[in-house]
Amino acid sequence: MIRNRNLIDRFLTYVRIDTQSDEDAAEQPTTAKQRDLAELLVKELENLGARTDYDREHCYVYASVDARGSDFDSMTPIGLIGHLDTSPAVSGSGVKPRIIENYQGNDAILKEKDFPELAEHRGEDLIASDGTTLLGADDKAGVAEIMNLVQYFHDHPEEDHRALRIAFTPDEETGRGTEHFDVERFGANEAYTVDGGTFGVIEYECFNAAEARVKISGKNVHPGSAKNRMKNACLIAMEFAAMLPPAETPEHTEGYEGFYHLDRMEGSVEAAALQYIIRDHDRERFEARKETIRRIISYLNRKYGEGTAEAVITDQYYNMAEVMADHMDLVDRVKKVLSDMGEVCMTSPIRGGTDGAALCFRGIPCPNLCTGGYNYHSRFEYASVQEMEKTSEMLIRLVRLARP
Repeated sequence: MIRNRNLIDRFLTYVRIDTQSDEDAAEQPTTAKQRDLAELLVKELENLGARTDYDREHCYVYASVDARGSDFDSMTPIGLIGHLDTSPAVSGSGVKPRIIENYQGNDAILKEKDFPELAEHRGEDLIASDGTTLLGADDKAGVAEIMNLVQYFHDHPEEDHRALRIAFTPDEETGRGTEHFDVERFGANEAYTVDGGTFGVIEYECFNAAEARVKISGKNVHPGSAKNRMKNACLIAMEFAAMLPPAETPEHTEGYEGFYHLDRMEGSVEAAALQYIIRDHDRERFEARKETIRRIISYLNRKYGEGTAEAVITDQYYNMAEVMADHMDLVDRVKKVLSDMGEVCMTSPIRGGTDGAALCFRGIPCPNLCTGGYNYHSRFEYASVQEMEKTSEMLIRLVRLARP
């Protein structure tokens, strides 16, 4: 049964707004439609008494709520961050959310044989799409939970709390969520992203991440007279892909294991392109992965002629654990809150990244909190109503925590 109707209604409203980002766009925001949600949030925040500072050009929403109560006057603000965009991997247009009340394992789209963890949600209410789009729980569940927090303290003026600094960012899914993030406008020197999954999990380790764009130049001649003359870019691209370790891909790795992920490819005899993401928790292995790509490029140029292959490798973010090692008090606070709720705190390495990873290296230690969402970047994405409600309670308690 849904206890927090305001939270769920907000979420259902947000997921119906198409905010899909575009990893090929040069500008920021990468899609203008992200402003649709941003501007709605600005209005809602102002109606709840928050002070807003909207960077419309780059689509960043900043907001602040003053501390309440003498116990909190001397404490620095606590930051909470969510992202506006949804993944480019699956359409976010025309999302039709549906509530599966009292899930019992018999849904036509969410099947336990495909996603065994669904068995753990029997008896819960789940929110999913109609199976033709993603849902958008990543990260509109987090956005709704943060907004629910603001609503709560607006509706309960008798309750004391720390000063709040809130930010909603664009383009997190493209790795550009903090590209124009203004640390001074944000106004907090510690924060949490609310962008995780399973309730009770806090994440403070992530991948080191890079993108590699590989281009192959071929030479096309008539196949009837191609002997010793044609240079087929598609075949050379396949050769490149085959030289990477076949077991080091996302579908064969877990935990702290890194990978090379071929995210996109296209080509003809004349030219081919491959787009990879490179991930590893260990910095030395991360650097070694990038060097492996450079060595393959060098080999192909020796074999087929200089200029045949090139790779542009761009670092995206680094493992936040390097920074968080000196700020584990942020993790301890969450552990205390969950313990007070009678819940178990779990930690796990993020097999991905958040805006917090980049912000850690810009002076804002920023671990990642759960949202209650699952199967992100997929038309099988869903969120647990009960886990969203518990996450919302966790955030309220965290902001009311006077001392760790």
